[in-house]
Amino acid sequence: MKSLTSFARFVVFGGGTGVLSSLAVPLLAVLMPWTLSNALVTLASTVLCTELHARYTFHTGRRAGLRRHWQSAGSAAAAYAATSVAVFALHAVQPTPGMLTEQLVYLSASGLAGTGRFVILRLFVFVTGTDHETADPAKTADTNLPTKATTIPRPRRTPVTTGGLTTALSPS
Repeated sequence: MKSLTSFARFVVFGGGTGVLSSLAVPLLAVLMPWTLSNALVTLASTVLCTELHARYTFHTGRRAGLRRHWQSAGSAAAAYAATSVAVFALHAVQPTPGMLTEQLVYLSASGLAGTGRFVILRLFVFVTGTDHETADPAKTADTNLPTKATTIPRPRRTPVTTGGLTTALSPS
């Protein structure tokens, strides 16, 4: 059940950001070339989604950090590649597909890629309780700086005063 609710949040945050991005690209394209607009919006939306997934989808309790941003960007790039290959394959099989067919192939590939991306983020990027960032109690929640080390006092050694070697060696 926990994975199902995480997946629902993943779809809401990712889908919501995708819808906002699809509105932002053409608006920004008025000021610059479309490819640059798309690249900037994709970069910004990937950073935003990674933060949302870290804090709310997977409940890590902290910001994503640079390592997780790079891993998330890698999974987003893989999803982009998968959808591009699917549409390219469609055009190889059917040179002039209809818009409905093209959208069906794109959305199907996007859904599969999104599901795969969720699995990758859940199992490898935002692992809770087993990775070194979340399992290490010597690090604080807000920063990755080590906290003051706790020392465990060693037991006090006292000489044995009755019998044994101490009695044999002591002058009488």
